[in-house]
Amino acid sequence: MIPKKEINMVPDMAKWKRSQAYADYMGFILTLNEGIKGKKLTCEYKVSEPIENLVTLLNTLDQWIDETPPVDQPSRFGNKAFRTWYAKVDQGAETLVAAVVLKQQAEAVPEVAVYLKESVGNSTRIDYGTGHEAAFAAFLCCLCKIGVLRVDDQLAIVFKVFNRYLEVMRKLQKTYRMEPAGSQGVWGLDDFQFLPFIWGSSQLIDHPNLEPRHFVDEKVVNEHHKDYMFLECIRFITEVRLEFFLASTPFAMQIPLWKSTIYL
Repeated sequence: MIPKKEINMVPDMAKWKRSQAYADYMGFILTLNEGIKGKKLTCEYKVSEPIENLVTLLNTLDQWIDETPPVDQPSRFGNKAFRTWYAKVDQGAETLVAAVVLKQQAEAVPEVAVYLKESVGNSTRIDYGTGHEAAFAAFLCCLCKIGVLRVDDQLAIVFKVFNRYLEVMRKLQKTYRMEPAGSQGVWGLDDFQFLPFIWGSSQLIDHPNLEPRHFVDEKVVNEHHKDYMFLECIRFITEVRLEFFLASTPFAMQIPLWKSTIYL
């Protein structure tokens, strides 16, 4: 069946939390969290054909970004070329998903494809946020439910597929200057992502050297970001916040604020 939005008001959250879907989704997140505990992004792990197919899917989304450059427009943020890019995803989602699933799973394609489309941002507002990220996790969870992904794919789901998804979404955010969707400021470290801080912290459990105090140390972040999802997030936050600051602040105002911006 084609999914439809069921959480529209605060009381709907109680119904969601009592549902089997919620139990499945949380179980999926926590199982992967346990599976990657103490492991580096660069460790060795099995890469199955479905995993490779998912990476190909994400590479296609990346290629479409290259084929859809930003347009000249008066406003600095929310480039309208994103709507053109999103239209390609909307039209091609079922074809992309069909290339990942087996023939006997084809009936699930229209349902699963909706979660893929919901995972890349909103074409009306030209924004992206943690709700879209949650849709991608639901997309992966669905693929597990129908048997495309299996238990021994756990490491690859996070380290190869989800990490590649993050790369594509970061490129999307930077290319089209997307606004954060529903940003709540101090609710999280990042306006755009949430899961890499959960899974990334699991990677760092019992690490012999890295401690929370190191997360603001630029040298440590640069040395270890390729191994740890959490540190790659910190690195990207630092990069994108500075770029957005430079893009939105007149040059004359940048000079006295430069030092404090770098520090923050």
